[in-house]
This record gives sequence, C-alpha cells and structure tokens, in this order.
Amino acid sequence: MADPTDTASEAGLAAVLALGALEGLTEFLPVSSTGHLILAVDHFRLTLPPERVFEVAIQSGAIMAVCVVYFTRLRDVVLGLQRDSPARAFVRNVVLTSLPAAILGFLFHEAILTALFDPRVVAVALILGGLAMLATELIRTPVRFTDVSDISPSVAIAVGVAQCLALIPGISRSAATIIGALLVGVERRTAAAYSFFVALPVLLGATGLQLTRTADSLRADDVVVLTAGGVAAFVFAVLSIQVMIAVVARIGFAPFAIYRIALGSLALLVVW
Repeated sequence: MADPTDTASEAGLAAVLALGALEGLTEFLPVSSTGHLILAVDHFRLTLPPERVFEVAIQSGAIMAVCVVYFTRLRDVVLGLQRDSPARAFVRNVVLTSLPAAILGFLFHEAILTALFDPRVVAVALILGGLAMLATELIRTPVRFTDVSDISPSVAIAVGVAQCLALIPGISRSAATIIGALLVGVERRTAAAYSFFVALPVLLGATGLQLTRTADSLRADDVVVLTAGGVAAFVFAVLSIQVMIAVVARIGFAPFAIYRIALGSLALLVVW
C-alpha cells in the first residue's frame, strides 16, 4: 500500500497507468468509473493532483476512444448537418439529453465534490444503481426507437433528466442514461450507443471546467500524470466499448447490475 503522503508522481507511473486503465475500462460500462476511481484512490491512499482533477481530466482519453470507435458515424453526422434531417436529429437529441446534467453540474459543482465524493456514497449508489438496472431489465418496455436520430425531443429530455442521477458518484452516467433510455422504449444496443454519444459533451464540459478551475495549481509533473493517465484510459476505453456492445447484444445489462451490487456490498464492508 502506498504511503499516505505520496503524490501521484511519487507513487510511480505504474499507479497512474493503472488508474487510467481503470477509468478506461469502466467509463462506458454502467458501473461508474468515478466511483471506481474514488474507491481505488481511497483504498491505496494516493494523493493526486488537486480537487479531483486527475479523475476528471483522464476522461479525455475516454472521449477520444468514442471518437475513434464511432468515427464513421460521427463523421457522417458532421458532414450531413446541412442537408440531412437524421444528422440534425442526432445532434439535437445528444444536446438535449446532455443539457440537464450539464446545467446542474455547473450550478452545484463544488457541492457535489465536497459532499458526494465519498466511498460510502459510492458504495450505496453502486448497489442502488444495480438494483434499478435489474428492475429495468425485468420491466422490458416495448421498443419504440432503434436509432438515436429516431428519438423525439421530449424523450431525449426525459433521458437527460434521468442522467442527472449520475451526478451522484457511483450511480454511473452510462447506467443512468441506459436505464432512462430503456424505460422510454429505446432498443438495447441503441441505448448503449446513445450513452456513448451523450458522454462526449458531458465529459468535454466536465474536463474543461475542472482543468480551467485548477490550471493555476497544476505543476509540471501533474501534467505528465494527467497525460499518462489519459493515454491509458484511451486504450482501455476502446476495449471497454467493444465488450459493452458484445455483452449487451448477447446477454443484456444484468451482468453489470450484479457486478455493481457485489462491488458496492464489498465496499460497504470495507469503508464502514
């Protein structure tokens, strides 16, 4: 176990890369990447760059992973904005779904960091999110939408409201988006892909906001730490996206729900 006084750079490149890999593996799975990082940092007593900037900034690697895996779809959307109604509907829905959490996150950013970035909150949220996911799987809402561009504006906003729950560390942005999407009739694979797409503006906004607020306090070795963690997050996020789609197509979301409940229960035993 690392000494409590270690900085991220003193803890070694291996620890930084491991945390980046953990972020990448969990960012797009409905298991809460932020929750995993909070539990890992707390357990190993690492002191990272200030104000949780490491945990937020390495999400840039995950953003790049979505852009790479879905390059063709995103390129077609950008090129079709002026002449293609489905492309405009795609962008509209992603923006509408992203707005509620972005607004609340901006207004209550400091309160969330202060009050909710706690291992006990994460553990409880993991369990509750897992139970909600299992319940959603059992409900089996009839499919109404098979593509992101098919979703109506009101439904996109409804999914965005559900995504606000992800401001609680441990709930998972991906899980909240997927649960909201499934409940309004979005097909499973489409719900998973939708969670990837709406992550882009949310993660870009959170990363930019956090880096702007902490830029003056970052040291040169902090920048190296953030870069190394981001690269690791990118590599493992690409793998994570492929795994997510494969599991959802064959089995559904139940394995992720069971994992959440098991991890949350174990975390409660450790932190309480």
